[in-house]
Amino acid sequence: MSQRPLGAQISHMLKSRGVDVIFGIPGVHNQEMYRGIEEAGITHVLARHEQGAGFMADGYARASGKPGVAYIITGPGLCNIMTPLGQAYSDSVPVLAISSCLDETARRRGQLHQMLDQEAAGACVCEWSLEARDAESAYGLIDRALTEFATGRKRPRHIQVPIRALEGLADAPPAELPCLQTETRPVAAAERIVAALKASERPMFVFGGGAVEGAKDWKAVVEQAGAASFTTYAGRGVAAGHALDFGAYLARPESAGMIAKADLVIAVGTELSEVDLWRDELGHEGRFIRVDIDPEVLRAASGTELAFQADAAALAREILSVGGFEAEAGWREADVAAAKARWRAESDAERPGIVPICDALRDVLPGDTMFYSDMTQFAYTAKEVWPMDRPGHWHHPFGFGTLGYALPAAIGGAVARAGKPTLCIAGDYGFQYTIQELATAVELRLPLPILLWDNGKLKEIEDSMVRAQIAPKAVDQINPDFVALAKAYGAYAEKPESPEGVAQGVMTAFEADGPTLIHVTPAVSA
Repeated sequence: MSQRPLGAQISHMLKSRGVDVIFGIPGVHNQEMYRGIEEAGITHVLARHEQGAGFMADGYARASGKPGVAYIITGPGLCNIMTPLGQAYSDSVPVLAISSCLDETARRRGQLHQMLDQEAAGACVCEWSLEARDAESAYGLIDRALTEFATGRKRPRHIQVPIRALEGLADAPPAELPCLQTETRPVAAAERIVAALKASERPMFVFGGGAVEGAKDWKAVVEQAGAASFTTYAGRGVAAGHALDFGAYLARPESAGMIAKADLVIAVGTELSEVDLWRDELGHEGRFIRVDIDPEVLRAASGTELAFQADAAALAREILSVGGFEAEAGWREADVAAAKARWRAESDAERPGIVPICDALRDVLPGDTMFYSDMTQFAYTAKEVWPMDRPGHWHHPFGFGTLGYALPAAIGGAVARAGKPTLCIAGDYGFQYTIQELATAVELRLPLPILLWDNGKLKEIEDSMVRAQIAPKAVDQINPDFVALAKAYGAYAEKPESPEGVAQGVMTAFEADGPTLIHVTPAVSA
């Protein structure tokens, strides 16, 4: 068909650009976008709330490496997905939200789903939020978003299309754009970094999420250079198996002293933000080099001597190509191991009962398990003490720090990785933000274990109040019978009594024909 309603043409265009799955909820305002989904051969996942749809798209994008796409209605639909879009912005995740919008809002008030400025609302949490008033504009903005996802920092975009435009007949979208050859060889940056490594006796790398795609090459760089390394939480696994890797313990105060011992620190693909360090300064005293695809963050840290805007993976390959920086380690493996043992013990003491469960799980989980965790004490401990043997396999709402992320994001990840193990980790409070998405997991018959850490309160907030000498207030809550509630949704559920029982429950859940809630309390490790 040369002409279809624009809403249908959009689905056909997305399919031609490689989009296989769309997350969303239909409504009277965006129903035209649903006209072409089945005809285009796209799978639609029905969320129970637009917040869930956004997190599913986020989880799908992180697991697949492809953009996550969500169809959203006017007004409240856009408002409901703003939290997931904010999280995707913070964590550099390529999510494309396409919503309907009213045809006219300046003259007429009181319309269904009317907002004062929907486009501006989307712009608060996206790289950009723009209105496409006709087919040509819609096609152009979709291609712009997909091109920017492929060539720059992967942050969410929002496109809104007036209802009348969605309903109107439109010509077919243009043919897919030719494949972009975007990689350039960062020769000068590589040569400067190699020269710095040659002049260094105790080099150190700090890897963030931006280094994940080039992890194998960066590990080769640190090993050849005899360098030590730290990773941010998002960068865990980049230097997996490297004997001089301090792991994801940057937030430990003592890490600043370790970093101060380096005569050269190279930070790759990391903002070194508050949620990476939990202090104002990294701690470096020697030379400091930064590498990032985003120029905005290159000079954000004090003491930066050199800053290179470059794709991290391409730069690692170029450094190895230049070569000639092999060195004996100025760091002692025993010192690195001792520091990690101290920090693990500190983490265990701060939040008792979690480390034994992590250890039991690590003993049995398949190596390619992908994790999605929420803002919960279990995840705060696991992010430090659980060394990942591969990068890009633990996803968490790092920067924006929203509750309710884990379950819907894990659903999106499980959809992207059909047949591969996916594990959801949530706390008792945050789980209730998006618990309704359990129905989606049941509907899709996903073999998804959901480890629910239930300490009966907002324990992290209670601890923070106590440290601030504030009498704990509003941190205790009445929880439902989670096992019964999960079964009411049609899911499986169990309540193990030991760390080994938790591990066995997760392994059994991987083989089930639907999701399994595994209810875990601190008493399990008592």
